[in-house]
Amino acid sequence: MRFLLLISALALLNSCAPVAYKNLKSAKGTDHCIDKFKPIVKRALYQTSVDVVGNHLSGILLIKQMPDSSTRIVFTNEVGFSFFDFEFAKNGVFTVHSIIPKMDRDAVKKTLKKDFELVLMNHLNAATAKVYTKNNEYYYAFRDGSDIYYYITDAKCAQLLRMERGDAKKKVLEATRGPLMDGMPEFVNIRHKNFNFTIDLKMITDNAE
Repeated sequence: MRFLLLISALALLNSCAPVAYKNLKSAKGTDHCIDKFKPIVKRALYQTSVDVVGNHLSGILLIKQMPDSSTRIVFTNEVGFSFFDFEFAKNGVFTVHSIIPKMDRDAVKKTLKKDFELVLMNHLNAATAKVYTKNNEYYYAFRDGSDIYYYITDAKCAQLLRMERGDAKKKVLEATRGPLMDGMPEFVNIRHKNFNFTIDLKMITDNAE
């Protein structure tokens, strides 16, 4: 019950995130430089740790492209018990195939959906793209409704420094990742701001079936 009460406060706490983007300045640049950082989903396994409001889950996360070009994300423990099973269809439709009861809350599912969309870079839509700069870093911003997905690079767009989600003023989460290996990040670390919700992924290089 404590878990359910605390997790239900996710949306409220996110709305109280500190101002982060107030001093961004419009910049010349092309959003197309971000394309080279986009993961190419085939099949990847990650040793995974999730901590949310004092609850810890660990196991293996599978990210796999299916024959219909959808992306499946399945998180299980070491003995095969499934924590959740998500799908992003080719047209972007998100489906929850299964999720454990204590995570089966709209705020949790919506947050996880957005976290994976950020990491998989599902919102690289040139029609919504804006480029900003601050402290010699470039922010490539892609809007989806009230959310803005930020990808921050160095001035030459040679390195992806971090990924963030928020709106025009406040940051909700920050994520970092390792270099791409076979198209997928070597590791991913996600940290929500003002809310104890973290996700850590480390690639398992032995991808034997």
